[in-house]
Amino acid sequence: MTREHDLELFVLKNAVITQDLRSTLVAQRVGNTRGMLEAQADSLVAEYLRQVDFETLADAERMSEFYKLFYALENDMRDLIESTLADSKGGNWWTDAVPQAVRDNAQKNCEREASEGLPPRSDRLIDYTTFGELGEIVKENWEVFSGMFSNATRNRVLRVINRLNLVRGPIAHCNLLPEEEAIRLRLAIRDWYKLME
Repeated sequence: MTREHDLELFVLKNAVITQDLRSTLVAQRVGNTRGMLEAQADSLVAEYLRQVDFETLADAERMSEFYKLFYALENDMRDLIESTLADSKGGNWWTDAVPQAVRDNAQKNCEREASEGLPPRSDRLIDYTTFGELGEIVKENWEVFSGMFSNATRNRVLRVINRLNLVRGPIAHCNLLPEEEAIRLRLAIRDWYKLME
């Protein structure tokens, strides 16, 4: 066999393996799985995205890493807050423990999206809160949360939440996160989880 033939065989085998792996990942809902309609909609923007300069697309790829980190953190915090307050305050935790201003804003966000004909993002009102409002819920219910932050004061926990909220801005508003802020984000996420050790 010639070297070209070996190389061709290698490429073909890898293509088959790659296709099998993609099919398995989609079937198991691992990674970026999308519905058929969404995949077909890609063609609607593909032509237009070719007009975007390479640097902007590269920055978008870089920022997706930070969005992923914050997505995981923020949703983990929502789940933590909900389960903690439900355990301590009961089934009416939302009305009994969440500050009125936070509840009002979440309801307003939910109604605004519904009035625009958007499908509901969630059946939980806590999913309509901002990250800063999550901090307000913790602050308002410190007596409930203090036990999980055994070695931390209320001010220290709220400072970490505030730091996370500040670094969230560029991520949520599609700005490039400078390297220093990328490091601060990782440190703040680590600090959040270390506070609960």
